[in-house]
Amino acid sequence: MRPFAALVLLASWGAPASAADDPAKVFEERIAPIFKSPEPSSCVRCHLAAVDLKNYILPSAKDTFLALRDQGLIDLDKPEDSKILALINRGADDPKAAGLITAKRQKAEYEAFAAWIKACAADPALRAAPKPDKPPALATKPVEVVRHTRKDRALDSFEKNVWPLRFRCMSCHTEGTPQCDKLVKEHGPRVAWFKKGGPEATFDYLLASKLVDPDKPEQSPLLTKPLGAVKHGGGVKVVTGDQGYKVLRAFVEDVAALKGGKYATAADLPPRDAGPKQFGTDAWLKIEKTPDAWGDKLLAVEVFAWDAKARDWEAEPVATSDRVVFGKGKLWQHTLTLLAAPGTERAKSWVAGKPALPPGKYLVRVYVDTGGKVAKDWKSKLGAGEFAGAIEIQAQWREGYGAMTVADASRAKR
Repeated sequence: MRPFAALVLLASWGAPASAADDPAKVFEERIAPIFKSPEPSSCVRCHLAAVDLKNYILPSAKDTFLALRDQGLIDLDKPEDSKILALINRGADDPKAAGLITAKRQKAEYEAFAAWIKACAADPALRAAPKPDKPPALATKPVEVVRHTRKDRALDSFEKNVWPLRFRCMSCHTEGTPQCDKLVKEHGPRVAWFKKGGPEATFDYLLASKLVDPDKPEQSPLLTKPLGAVKHGGGVKVVTGDQGYKVLRAFVEDVAALKGGKYATAADLPPRDAGPKQFGTDAWLKIEKTPDAWGDKLLAVEVFAWDAKARDWEAEPVATSDRVVFGKGKLWQHTLTLLAAPGTERAKSWVAGKPALPPGKYLVRVYVDTGGKVAKDWKSKLGAGEFAGAIEIQAQWREGYGAMTVADASRAKR
């Protein structure tokens, strides 16, 4: 659309109706231009994809009215309280969305619908119109798909799953750290993709970057670089099927599906993550004296805290981690990701402050993928068939690579 034409169109949305009491006239002058415009609507302030205000408009004024009315999106008794108006106005006060659509355009869309709904509510014929045998259908996606595309939901998932991984690669990719600053000078700003602004800033950057391939998500640099499938100065950080790979693969596939409009039904959506909240840390666990059978295999740990009151180990793990065993050195070491059920005191304290485990007695349950299970199917999980033993330790959980908590693999008991 030419700039002049776009300005004329926008002006027509905000212009007063020539016949405010004629719903059809208001529709033609103020609603139809929104339907015909190639420009994004106010929905982009809250949704990544799958929904557009045009989806709620049909070519016919009457069909649009009937469809909106019969879906409960129009309130004929209190037109100003109509749900469609609340949806249009959602995100209007969010300064982060200002660049996606101008406040002037959003206001014009809101006022156009408000004027039209008011005219419809004042029309006795429309108010009394019976529900047709074959109701006109809007081009909207199922509500489950629309909700999944909300930015706040996508961000919550990112913060819960991807953000805790930053300790795997933070020394090189966290904006503002000395190592990252050095690499930025050598390779450019794309290195600093973990942003100082936190998970939301990082999420926004990744959506706009080329680190996610929307056509071939499994070939996204965000995945192939830490995998070592392409040149990566930091070496191999994940392997197919480990926790890091699972999280990154699920993220890039979801982004690609959102951008490509591939979610058509609720059945197409990825399963909702009902697991515990995750908290990345710089607390390292080392398992030394690993047997030859574990060498160069993926090893995962679940760490259980001691419940002094119950005089037993807690039922759910308080931390987890995984990485390939260094067979030649007979050791395994990696940072811990802490786990806490949402809403628990533990989760609340870690959200409010720095996540950390207190010193004490812990049980480390070890799982070794000797059969290459997760490499064959990255969605599979290590379980009872891969259980290699449990090690009881007294841990201080000091932070840093040079202050690892050590477990002796020779003490593992099945």
